[in-house]
Amino acid sequence: MQVARASNPKGTTAMWVRDRLDGLWHDEDFADWYSRDGRPGLSPAQLATVCVLQFMLGLSDRQAAEAVRCRIDFKYSLAMELNDPGFHHGVLADFRERLTHDDRADRLLDLALARL
Repeated sequence: MQVARASNPKGTTAMWVRDRLDGLWHDEDFADWYSRDGRPGLSPAQLATVCVLQFMLGLSDRQAAEAVRCRIDFKYSLAMELNDPGFHHGVLADFRERLTHDDRADRLLDLALARL
């Protein structure tokens, strides 16, 4: 957090998202989207936040994944360690595909609106 503030004293959009919307989603909100078998996956709450940032900043999937890998403010927004390697850009398309099933996008929006 100190590194993000030192490198961006006025803040950025990504930092604003965490400062104001932290806790908007929790991984438990997505529990029925993923199987419980296999190795742990990426945090769906973080992927939802990346999708919000991606939309706000007009980024492609590759650009958003690269920002997660390289940008301190994105790592701050997602509460990631600076040495976290991020994820492959294809994960975002998979996450959005999951949003299209069973009114999940509407449920996510309703949850966000209730928490806001």
